[in-house]
Amino acid sequence: MIITSANNYEGLDTWLSDKKKVLLVCDDSLKFLDKFTAKLKTVDTTLVRFSDFKPNPIYDSVVKGVRLYLDEGCDSIMAVGGGSAIDVAKTIKLYSNLPGNGEDGSWLKADVIPNTIPFLAMPTTAGTGSEATRYAVIYYEGAKQSITSESFIPDTVLMDPDALKTLPLYQKKATMCDALCHAIESYWSVNSTDESKEYSKEAIRLVVDNMDGYLNNTEEGRINMLRAANTAGKAINITQTTAGHAMCYKITSLFGCAHGHAAILCDRILYPWMIDNTDKCIDPRGEDYLTQTLNDIGLALGAEDAKSGTRKLQDIFDKLQLEIPAADEEQYEELKTSVNPVRLKNHPIALDEETINKLYHEVLT
Repeated sequence: MIITSANNYEGLDTWLSDKKKVLLVCDDSLKFLDKFTAKLKTVDTTLVRFSDFKPNPIYDSVVKGVRLYLDEGCDSIMAVGGGSAIDVAKTIKLYSNLPGNGEDGSWLKADVIPNTIPFLAMPTTAGTGSEATRYAVIYYEGAKQSITSESFIPDTVLMDPDALKTLPLYQKKATMCDALCHAIESYWSVNSTDESKEYSKEAIRLVVDNMDGYLNNTEEGRINMLRAANTAGKAINITQTTAGHAMCYKITSLFGCAHGHAAILCDRILYPWMIDNTDKCIDPRGEDYLTQTLNDIGLALGAEDAKSGTRKLQDIFDKLQLEIPAADEEQYEELKTSVNPVRLKNHPIALDEETINKLYHEVLT
């Protein structure tokens, strides 16, 4: 269910009406949300705040969150923040009824016991779509842990356009690009369905139609970009992401650019390359299906076909004036071996290391 901040958070009042004690998982963005924090001061429900985590949250922080939830006798969870805050809240929900105390990473290996803990998420960026997906990422002993469970998808999402009001411009651009790339990659994924493609098309159109308003900080632009990110999240919840995301992670770590920035760097090159290589299609629905899919993405972008769609995507990138990092040969060697093969299985055209290397040279030129 999606609620908004309309009528002085009437939907939030309804959600809180039968809750006695809520674990509020929040990051630093809460201090910028004047209307929302003022509202929280007026509610009758007890709020137990948990903020003991950082970006790229670690497993130990989740364990602390579970202990606080249990020790305080909380009956529900509310997450306010970006992808990290929501991922922490997801994993707290997931682990809150598992046996033991979580020492030595034991919950990472345990069988999931689904629970019905009420869970509301309020995203403060419009990009990750974490509030709509069955995925979460935490780190244990320095290693990334990708956790998947349908049981920790928030049952309620609060969209407040004020949450995006004070975001730095670069963060706005990057998170918007992440939502757009989620939608595009989901559409061409081998796992796409009629349902996921409807979500993808809606998300692409929402991004394209509201980009200017969002970047100019209009309320309409902000609320529609929240909808775009959420809808794109629903799409990748069905399909997962593809080669663009698989390629972008190392760009982020090597050059320090934001995730969505790295994603559009890759997808703006992948899209035209795919048009020229449909004969290598590995989607069981066939080459003609893939050709139509790439055309449909162009139409969703507001173009006439796939070719003009690639120009539209490049125009979006150019308009945003995002930097293209420069790589040396040592970095190219590191990049080409960094790609997660699992995500490549979702991509509709086969990619080998040599092709990935050539694509990286185009991405970073």
